[in-house]
Amino acid sequence: MLISRSFFFATALSALSPDAAAASAPACANATGLTLPKGFCATVFADKIGHARHLTVAGNGVVYVNTWGRHGDVERGGFLVALQDTTGSGTANVIKRFGVAGGVGGTGIALYRGAIYAENQDRIERYALSAGAIAPTGPPQIVVSGLPLTGDHPMHPFVIDADGKLYVDVASATNACQQRNRMPQTPGNQPCLELQTRGGIWRYDAARTNQKFSPAERFATGIRNADGITVDASGRDIFATQHGRDQLHENWPKLYRPEQEATLPAEELLRVREGGDYGWPECYFDEVQGKLVLAPEYGGDGGKAVGVCADKRAPVASFPAHWAPNDVVIYTGASFPERYRNGAFIAFHGSWDRAPYPQGGYNVVFQPLRDGAAAGRCEVFADGFAGAVKQPSGADHRPSGVAVAPDGALFVSDDSHGRIYRITYQGAALESGAAFTPCPPVDAPAGAPSAGN
Repeated sequence: MLISRSFFFATALSALSPDAAAASAPACANATGLTLPKGFCATVFADKIGHARHLTVAGNGVVYVNTWGRHGDVERGGFLVALQDTTGSGTANVIKRFGVAGGVGGTGIALYRGAIYAENQDRIERYALSAGAIAPTGPPQIVVSGLPLTGDHPMHPFVIDADGKLYVDVASATNACQQRNRMPQTPGNQPCLELQTRGGIWRYDAARTNQKFSPAERFATGIRNADGITVDASGRDIFATQHGRDQLHENWPKLYRPEQEATLPAEELLRVREGGDYGWPECYFDEVQGKLVLAPEYGGDGGKAVGVCADKRAPVASFPAHWAPNDVVIYTGASFPERYRNGAFIAFHGSWDRAPYPQGGYNVVFQPLRDGAAAGRCEVFADGFAGAVKQPSGADHRPSGVAVAPDGALFVSDDSHGRIYRITYQGAALESGAAFTPCPPVDAPAGAPSAGN
């Protein structure tokens, strides 16, 4: 989408059918170690560029990445990176860094009306691009400032819709709005005052500068951590991923079995509506039951009671617990087979809270959608990023961002070792009934515990 991370200008290549694009593509030299459906190819577009979070692709094919200097470790030249392939090799041969001096970046990034919008700590900044330039030369303007930075979730992913509205995730400061954060058998705050300034999505005007964060601009609430946020093909329908809460068994062992630490609650894909309440902190989504249920901090009994959750908005799709959906993009390209059109690709960063059971995620998943709702169970589209060790500290690579290019390629960022992947389709059109890798069923067991987890 032209005005968001997933918008692109139509080009001659993107107009090609999948068969025609495949016929003109070079043979796949897949040295990435990724597992993909038949006909797809993954290559390394760039490597070791820093803590790469979200990314966006311009109409001319330039890839822009926000690299978060979480420990002050910003690469020399700036936290924002422009990557360009001028040779047609499929690898970036031009790498330019920029960003306000002293900035440490963040997660969110987008393109809108010839400018780059990027999260930098507590603000969203706008960098103007001159005609023909791939990187700005002047200082940025501040679009929004004063975004909260404290607590568990300090990032501010965002998207800009077709009308120039800027939607910013302001995630929760806590796990479940407890009186003492993450402490065993500690009740939730009644009411949860944190929701006045956290745990939701805020809306601003992308064309204005010097806007200040305040409770007044809240667009939707009850969203613990919407690390992924995007618009659909219309440019106006907002979708967001939600990281489900942690520590159900650890904090409430009398209500939840040990293996339920790894299987509850589900991760979520939300269709975000103005004024919508998606349930956090009072509720979480149980995949097996297919509904929101009451959290133990708010009178829940281990998954039976529903209470106020009956009046909250449920997700349009759900995914295995703790996989950590860090980004989402609606596929509006033309080079992938038709079955992928208008579905969602989601980057799962990978779990930590499934231990001592096997960790999960560390992959890119495809979720079919139709008319804004799930059209079947999700599929594991790209896997193998982590390598031999599916652990936060030992994974080779961890998917963090996804974006669609003008030619229909899917770009994936890795915030572990700064790799940018480019995934293209080079096979014949997929036949009906072709094999895909489904996500685990909703009632999949936790797996065997391990001392190494």
